[in-house]
Amino acid sequence: MKMIRKRGISAIVAATVLTGTVLVSTPSWGSSTTTLTIWENYGTEQNAVALKNLATAFTAKNPGIKINVVSEPASNYFSLLQSRAITRNGPDMAVMWTGLYSLQYSSFLDNLGGSGGVPAADLAKMEGLSWMSPQLKGASNPLVMPLETQFYIGFYNKKLFAKAGIKSVPTDWNQLYAACTALKKIGVTPFTYGNGGQALGAEFYPWYDMSYMMIGNYSVNQWKGLYNGSIKWTAPANVTALANWAKLKSMGCTNPDVLTKTNNIQDFETGKAAMLMDGTWDTQQYTKAMGSNVAAFVPPFSVKPIRGVVQFPGDGISAMSYSQHKADDMKFLAFMTTPQAAAIINAAGLIPDIKGTTTSNPVNQQMLNFVTKQHMAVYPMLDNVTQVNVVNAGSTELPTVLSGQTSPSAALSKMAQVLNAYPASQRGSQYAG
Repeated sequence: MKMIRKRGISAIVAATVLTGTVLVSTPSWGSSTTTLTIWENYGTEQNAVALKNLATAFTAKNPGIKINVVSEPASNYFSLLQSRAITRNGPDMAVMWTGLYSLQYSSFLDNLGGSGGVPAADLAKMEGLSWMSPQLKGASNPLVMPLETQFYIGFYNKKLFAKAGIKSVPTDWNQLYAACTALKKIGVTPFTYGNGGQALGAEFYPWYDMSYMMIGNYSVNQWKGLYNGSIKWTAPANVTALANWAKLKSMGCTNPDVLTKTNNIQDFETGKAAMLMDGTWDTQQYTKAMGSNVAAFVPPFSVKPIRGVVQFPGDGISAMSYSQHKADDMKFLAFMTTPQAAAIINAAGLIPDIKGTTTSNPVNQQMLNFVTKQHMAVYPMLDNVTQVNVVNAGSTELPTVLSGQTSPSAALSKMAQVLNAYPASQRGSQYAG
């Protein structure tokens, strides 16, 4: 669920939404041109650049179809989208999160497979479609066309590691604690936390870290147990993982203001901090600012080396079921599977989701190599395969564990209570929206 990261948008767009002005996809009167509207909640991220450039390139190839990309506020994006779907006067296509989010909103999304959909040969080019298909399995009937493949990942400053005498990246908790001690000796913050300039709150988003703690505890198949309750959130292994995580702050490995810091990204870029958690949506920003001094690493949030990494198509574009231009919608979504689209996505600093792809950004390619060359197991984003209310509870409780205000067992108990309040149909053997 990458939207927590979204940057703010202009007051002009917000005012347009509040006054009820909606750009509806209707053909221009007296013209042979069809206008398709796409809503997005990307703000100023590289995803926004990629989508706008995709729209421009598609129109150049298909001059009879104009793409109007409209930025909507991240804070209430899905409520706006849902209300417009009910009245059937929203966009033709829209940015949609994958995993359980696509299932939650599936009632107003078109299935992209089958007759009249994206050709099967084009769908077959894409990775991770099972995570946006009914019950999150199969790949022939996805509800979303992925824009990119994303990594939740750690970034570190190679120059600072060398200065501190750290010869290799840490691979478990004890090595991470040792690296923190060495980095403190040279006067830098070992691991910086904060909101990273996110628009939806003043606290950092804990599910990046939580994903790797659960990778350290369970196989990707076992994660289904966290969804259906067969593995308890309060399991001893989970309590221990959170206690080890909280130790980062208690031993001085983080900035003291982990709950409220707003310039943690700037501290990392300027060499005031050596490590942070983030993802591929910001890789290009780091390589521009830090050059060859920045690299990716698998967060070592485990008692033994982690052999898994979060690689997941976290969002993409869906066709709305009420759109009057389904054929044109599907034509655009099929365009997203082409080599030209891949080049556009790569140029924006992102990793194309097409199978067998490479990327020109060396740090993004390093992440791909974790899977293709080091053969690490591929995991989804944990917050995309965990019930929304449980994610929201974790977003509130988990940061206070790191800050030392809440015990691991208390935070996990709150999450377990929220899970148990769900009906059996939403915590059963099959993923459901």
